Amino acid sequence: MKTLTYGPYTVELFTEETCRGIIYAVMDQQGIKETWHLLEGHNLALAAISGVDWNRELAPWKAPKAFRGSEDFGGQGPALLDTLTQQIIPLIESHLGYAPEFRGIAGYSLAGLFALWAVYQTDLFDRAASISGSLWFDGFLEFMKSSTPKAKCVYLSLGDKEKLAKNPRLAAVENCTRQAAELLGTHSIPAIFEMNHGGHFQDIPARIARGISSLVTP
Repeated sequence: MKTLTYGPYTVELFTEETCRGIIYAVMDQQGIKETWHLLEGHNLALAAISGVDWNRELAPWKAPKAFRGSEDFGGQGPALLDTLTQQIIPLIESHLGYAPEFRGIAGYSLAGLFALWAVYQTDLFDRAASISGSLWFDGFLEFMKSSTPKAKCVYLSLGDKEKLAKNPRLAAVENCTRQAAELLGTHSIPAIFEMNHGGHFQDIPARIARGISSLVTP
């Protein structure tokens, strides 16, 4: 494992002796090692990125806050994606020592929203995993309807209790995720949609590992 930094971001790079591709994932630092432990043996490299301001930097555009006492979504997703594609990826892949066969992007919650949005913006990632993604985000389905994704495959997952959230915006997440899978299908992009047991904050490292592992053989 190598630890690299770029500005406020820390990237923990995990590799195996034989790696076919690399997955970039914005993650909470405390779950990174457990996620990697579950991924070992999949012939992957994982670049886990922490230090991101979730509410500000993962939102593709500005939107009202989701919870009382929190802040509005900052809409700095384009700036973060530019930093990722233009600065962080070249930095990380200079340390790999090989050219990856494929490159993917993954994330949980708002990072899952960011991952799915990213494959509409760039063809640098040919696969994406949005795990319990915040696809209820204001205007996101409308964005998908009017845009063309550039990925070859997408994994979507959700906890079966997430639709029971008291917040009506969040409670729409299952309907939104199912619609997202259907919209991807209209572009002939294979979209795996998987339901997991539990709520939004249950078994997060295991869910992330499951989503990333699904990207190995699209």
